Amino acid sequence: MASTVSQRRAAILVGVDKKTVVRYFRFIANECARREKTRLIKHGRDRLKHVQFDDLETFEHTKLKPLSVALAVDPNTRKILGIQVSRMPAKGSLARKSIEKYGRRKDERKQGWNRLFKGLVSTVIPDAEFLSDQNPHYPAALKKYFPFAKHAVTPGGRGAVTGQGELKKLAFDPLFALNHTCAMLRANLSRLIRRTWCTTKNIRGLEDHLAIYVDYHNRVLTPE
Repeated sequence: MASTVSQRRAAILVGVDKKTVVRYFRFIANECARREKTRLIKHGRDRLKHVQFDDLETFEHTKLKPLSVALAVDPNTRKILGIQVSRMPAKGSLARKSIEKYGRRKDERKQGWNRLFKGLVSTVIPDAEFLSDQNPHYPAALKKYFPFAKHAVTPGGRGAVTGQGELKKLAFDPLFALNHTCAMLRANLSRLIRRTWCTTKNIRGLEDHLAIYVDYHNRVLTPE
């Protein structure tokens, strides 16, 4: 599940019914979330001083129903510190089509950022240094849980062909740890690959898939 294999293909490879894979998928996701929570509690004894955070965009069922994935990363180890999924309205040329077909869509990104920063309180020092792009909504959400933190911003930059468009065309990318992690998410989760037909059907499925990947990423791909 953390190496580009879809649930349907996993059922074929293992030789079981796809419903069995769904049950195990949910069970493993719960176990991974529990194990990650335990890891963060232990990690809290040596609280972090630097954090990078941003949003990755995907969708549920159709691009007319976009989702925002807010994540925070330790820039020194590239370990994922937190990840939250929120609904958001469609933008640009898709906005009107989205409203016509599905009605006005709530923007829940603020709640997602609040959950993300609230979850970092026990693992990050109060006056830590946070780095993000120039999203104007970030400072208010960050200040609510880290009023003494230093928040630096940097221009996002144009996406490169490599890294699923998440890596930037910059000689030096201050957000490289975060952007590299986003590129790994897109490369390793079948539903996040650009131009894929493995789409998210509901938010719970995406949250479970992310829980499985975060555990694998922190435990195997970025060893201590």
